[in-house]
Amino acid sequence: MRMIAPSILSADFSRLGEEIRALDQAGADLIHIDVMDGHFVPNLTIGPGVVKDLRPHTKLLFDVHLMISEPERYIEAFAGAGADIITVHQESGAHLHRLIQMIKAQELKAGISLNPATPAALLEDIIGEIDLVLIMTVNPGFGGQTMIPAALKKINRVREFAKADEHPLLIEVDGGIKVETIAAAEAAGADIFVAGSAVFKSNDYAANIQALKKAGH
Repeated sequence: MRMIAPSILSADFSRLGEEIRALDQAGADLIHIDVMDGHFVPNLTIGPGVVKDLRPHTKLLFDVHLMISEPERYIEAFAGAGADIITVHQESGAHLHRLIQMIKAQELKAGISLNPATPAALLEDIIGEIDLVLIMTVNPGFGGQTMIPAALKKINRVREFAKADEHPLLIEVDGGIKVETIAAAEAAGADIFVAGSAVFKSNDYAANIQALKKAGH
């Protein structure tokens, strides 16, 4: 099943609560929340306080993507704020297995993200411990970028690792997802599709989400 996770990075930040409710009513499957610290990636976004304030506006899963240095310092705070999935970066420099244990200790689903230049092989020994892999199909930090085509091979590699391990892994892709690219990403093995400008390009969020769900079918 093709799941659409609108990224609130592209939403109107002056009325985020309304935006979240609108996405829920429009048929979104998850809400993707990009957390950036201006250090790990060249942008600043939001912290746990904003996530906590948004939590009452929907029952959809909050898919929190920590694009930050020292993610271990913030896992408990985002869990307490209402995250359902917390994804950390392989490149963050922390001990990945320890981070996964920290997320699981909060009774949340745990994910690992890979930047475009990071090889899929680095996940092979930990694939059985995680619930989700988020493959960046653009360089992280800003929305509206074009998908890097080589990332499709990485999606397929990760799917093969999961099959070999007989592990029910979800694969999420983020970057350049639109009507013209979503089918290829799905064919490579992806399940969840983070979409920013493709959802928020007009006020008809429901039509935009449905177009993404139906593209290529």
